Amino acid sequence: MAVTVETLEKLERKITLSLPVTAIQSEVDSRLKRMARTVKMDGFRPGKVPMSVVAQRYGYSVQYEVMNDKVGQAFAAAANEANLRVAGQPRITEKEGSPEGELSFDAVFEVFPEVKIGDLTTAEIEKVVADVNESAIDKTVEILRKQRRTFQQRAQDQGAQDGDRVTVDFEGKIDGEPFEGGKAEAFQFLVGEGQMLKEFEEAVRGMKVGESKTFPLDFPADYHGKDVAGKQADFLVTVNKIEAANLPEVDDALAKTLGIEEGTVEALRADIKKNLEREVKFRTLSRNKQAVMDALVAKAELDLPQASVAAEMGRLVEGARADLKQRGIKDADKAPIPEELFRDQAERRVRLGLVVAELVKANNLQVTPQQLKDQVDELASSYERPADVVRWYFGDQNRLAEVEAMVIESNVTDFVLGQAKVVEKSVSFEELMG
Repeated sequence: MAVTVETLEKLERKITLSLPVTAIQSEVDSRLKRMARTVKMDGFRPGKVPMSVVAQRYGYSVQYEVMNDKVGQAFAAAANEANLRVAGQPRITEKEGSPEGELSFDAVFEVFPEVKIGDLTTAEIEKVVADVNESAIDKTVEILRKQRRTFQQRAQDQGAQDGDRVTVDFEGKIDGEPFEGGKAEAFQFLVGEGQMLKEFEEAVRGMKVGESKTFPLDFPADYHGKDVAGKQADFLVTVNKIEAANLPEVDDALAKTLGIEEGTVEALRADIKKNLEREVKFRTLSRNKQAVMDALVAKAELDLPQASVAAEMGRLVEGARADLKQRGIKDADKAPIPEELFRDQAERRVRLGLVVAELVKANNLQVTPQQLKDQVDELASSYERPADVVRWYFGDQNRLAEVEAMVIESNVTDFVLGQAKVVEKSVSFEELMG
């Protein structure tokens, strides 16, 4: 029998489902009989509970289950018959005034939209490129040296300089009153490395051991401590110890301590360059993917299924709660996070997902087994035991699905860049790294 599909609004549709009462009752009776063979009730031996007693106790819940199952099956069959791509779950309500011997239901639901992608050859996309130069390698060597620095106490008459580690006592007051987090003893920080607010560092710079100083400090309006943000405090700071940093020489000994098998500076720099090039490749690909996705969204026309948007908002809320839990926030799973905060993000994700899926289907951009293997091998190459990492990926379908999504994005990026007007922009290593 042909299924009549009524269009309500944009993507919203309605189907009327009819179920014979006899089919529902027959299934209810069948399930109750099966229950009667195993159900336990006070005063009866197992399997000897009369059907009338079983029906009285469980009839309503079994009827509810059967109705749900039968309506669900009828909806799936009707949607399949009408070749509908259903988005989300239908809202099903029973109709009044059904024909005798039947129960009728209205199923209201959304379908996935038709996606129209405009002419990609008219899209202008900025593609970034970057190189790893000697300066970038030098800066990385300096970071590695700093990570392995040692400290030696300065002479009593020498003031604190940038790079020194100082140990201080301090107390801050706002309008003459102490505030939470405004006091510490034997507190250590490195001068000139942005660990403290600028005014605090400027006050300590040049001070000697045993000296004390009072100075004003303006907390920024966006300071993480909301109680003091935007306010001015007066701080008293006393320097207890000043230690100068000693950085290791850039020599073969440093290379060995960093795990370079050849144990030479040349091999160390080559290893750094290889790692930086991997990071540059990842970051440029990420930025170019983003530019491509922005261009795709701009070129696409489609209505959004609100059921998909609502589901995505729910996922984003759960992700936010998981993030809070990871940070140690108490009762993070019950945190009142309004879903509406994530509507824009959810709508973009749903829109992008539908557009990418359409482009992949229309242009055969699906992932090949070889592409999947190559991507896993590349992800594993930065680890000490790549073979173990490869087995870890291929041992879990969810992890493989994540890699597959990465490859699909790369296929889409390459395809769009091959179609669009591409403007190549060279960026410095520092700019790329943010």
